[in-house]
Amino acid sequence: MVLTVRGRTVLVTGAGRGMGRLYAERAVREGAAAVVLWDVDGAALEEVVAALTAQATTLHSYVVDIASVESVRAAASAVLAEVGVPDVLVNNAGIVRGKYFWEHDHDADIDLTLRINAGGPMHVTRAFLPAMMERGTPARILNVASASGTLAVPRMSVYAASKWAVIGWSDSLRLELVAAGHPIAVTTLIPSYTRTGMFEGARGPLLTPLMEPGYVVDKAWRGMLAGRARVQLPWTVQLAGTLRNLLPQPAWDVVAGRVFGVYSSMDRFTGRPGGTHDQKGAR
Repeated sequence: MVLTVRGRTVLVTGAGRGMGRLYAERAVREGAAAVVLWDVDGAALEEVVAALTAQATTLHSYVVDIASVESVRAAASAVLAEVGVPDVLVNNAGIVRGKYFWEHDHDADIDLTLRINAGGPMHVTRAFLPAMMERGTPARILNVASASGTLAVPRMSVYAASKWAVIGWSDSLRLELVAAGHPIAVTTLIPSYTRTGMFEGARGPLLTPLMEPGYVVDKAWRGMLAGRARVQLPWTVQLAGTLRNLLPQPAWDVVAGRVFGVYSSMDRFTGRPGGTHDQKGAR
């Protein structure tokens, strides 16, 4: 069953810029009755709302720090009381730290990355899922992971760990909802590098050019509404995963490092100017 968002409620985290903003724009364009925008940056939210207010869709913006369980719970309670139960939940917000592991700070890098990238989608979904289940109508959840959650990448150890967690949790949640008979489909987005600014300086591996955000959002959006379990982009992501499982580890290290260039893809990473301390548009 392909879900339509027309007349429904869509909630997007990290909606202040990047792909999060594109998801919000897509929901408005397709006639959602209400779009709920979450971001840690209030000024960015105001810009998005100002750009979309000419549309018929009702917009609701909330400043939310998804690294904080208390912030998520408070905002979710407000949404349920003021807007209603979301029909589509897009867990998009994320951050990246491109360093060797020993260069990471305990709090600002390791804990924050795990709280936002791994814990954030779980806590956001947990805050709305009981109401979505009780309502009993078809719904969709899109969880943004990364190809880095399927392959080891130097200088991305903590980010990769957070996205591995998202993939395992997201797919398990999908199976749990199916087994329990709830009409809520879960889609896991697994993209390679995308031109959002978060990965400025990173180089795409062989046959894997940096993708345009609009392309990724379109594929993810269509896959989510169709209820697909996974959307992996581009095709080389699935190929790399297959080769990694088939080849002995030493052979894969040679292929990934010397042939595809996966292991050197973050060597020139710089991230967004001023740092990457944001929750505004994951890849």
